[in-house]
Amino acid sequence: MTSGDEVVVALDVGGTGMKCALVRPDGATVHAERHATDAARGPEAVVGTILDVAEGLAGKARADGRTPVACGIAVPGVVDEARGVAVWSANVGFRDVPLRDLARERLGLPTALGHDVRVGGLAEARLGAGRDAGHVLFVAIGTGIAAAHVVDGSAAVGAHGAAGEIGHILVRPDGPPCGCGRPGCLEAVASASAIGRRYAELAGTPATAAEVADRAADGEPLAGRVWREAVEALADGLATGQALFDVATIVIGGGLAQAGPRLFDPLRTALHERLTFHREPRLVAAALGDEAGCLGAALLALDTLAKESR
Repeated sequence: MTSGDEVVVALDVGGTGMKCALVRPDGATVHAERHATDAARGPEAVVGTILDVAEGLAGKARADGRTPVACGIAVPGVVDEARGVAVWSANVGFRDVPLRDLARERLGLPTALGHDVRVGGLAEARLGAGRDAGHVLFVAIGTGIAAAHVVDGSAAVGAHGAAGEIGHILVRPDGPPCGCGRPGCLEAVASASAIGRRYAELAGTPATAAEVADRAADGEPLAGRVWREAVEALADGLATGQALFDVATIVIGGGLAQAGPRLFDPLRTALHERLTFHREPRLVAAALGDEAGCLGAALLALDTLAKESR
């Protein structure tokens, strides 16, 4: 059992900024901060900032009469959660950084290291839009597309820490090149950045995915075409995901989910059309917003603490 003054130090590290919090075991955030990552300084400097911020949060907790019991850190890229190593991250520049052990040594607390999308999925499955569903596929759609498959509150990691790369399902063999080097990946067609890029190519003027969605809703034919192409590709990817995982609920998060019914209405229809004998999942928007990463990092840390205390 945990007492009411116990908290987890939680950090969600992105290429631009870090979302940081003190989180109670029931998932309530009692303090939140934001810090710049400034990845251009190099990975060693970023690691130093992460450790300094985590130590500062633990100190803040103690100063407020609370007891930090664990630390959870979420990072992008490829993460070996079993070893606690940030294997690779293009956004932050990590290469085989033993971040879990470094934080544990600095803070003297049980520490967990997780993948940002997987811990976001963990939070949505246990505290957010997928709560009580049991089997959840969380899909984050922003600059790229990644997913987390959560079963009974536990996210699959994969043999090499790379589970959930739904953005690299091949949906258009003759499609645009993906950052991974292969043409036609889902995120090369249906991510927010891909939608903006496609519209700019055809229209000759730059636009964000949100602007494309607005123009499509206003009846602009070109924007409507680009939006429709993205939704159709996304439906292909989700249908593949449902064939593989047979989930009860698909939770869509990330920037593209902000389009609301303009995304979800046509996406539900397109997904329904693609399913034959597969059970149709509930398709919902994420509920936790940009808090999901911090909350998920805290949940992962609490899970680690529970295992270590057995």
